[in-house]
Amino acid sequence: MGVWQLVAVGVVMLLGLGGVLVPGVPGPAMVWAAVLWWALTDVSQDAWVVLIGATALLLLNQALKPLLPPRRPAASGAPRKTLTLGGVAAIAGFFVVPVVGAVVGYVGAIYGAERLRLGSRGAGWASVRSVMRATGYSVLVELFACLLVAGAWLVAVIWG
Repeated sequence: MGVWQLVAVGVVMLLGLGGVLVPGVPGPAMVWAAVLWWALTDVSQDAWVVLIGATALLLLNQALKPLLPPRRPAASGAPRKTLTLGGVAAIAGFFVVPVVGAVVGYVGAIYGAERLRLGSRGAGWASVRSVMRATGYSVLVELFACLLVAGAWLVAVIWG
């Protein structure tokens, strides 16, 4: 697989990660399609292992989705800008501090933005709890699954 094709797969994967944050965009499907594209083009054992793992993880994510509270961003009271900032921080945090950085980045960014907007520490934490109840858990689980797939792909590309 050529460098430009790897870059294109990475771009599709990033679009899928961003799609997790936007209601109505099939982010996990885009991430899986990028891995499928890579596995079909780069026919190696590592590629197929990543594809099988990604398929299993994303199917498990879809099976758990009905058990999580539905996304209701308007019910949280936080502006869309805050939720977007949290999602971007989760993606960045995942790669800065592998795995746990996604949760820390999401919650930390929402707390920071809401504390600046509302002006006090207590109001910031109350807003974080409200956001987590309204959207956070379902977004975090879906984003975390997609980030694990993207991380596995990245590891396979670099060391495979």
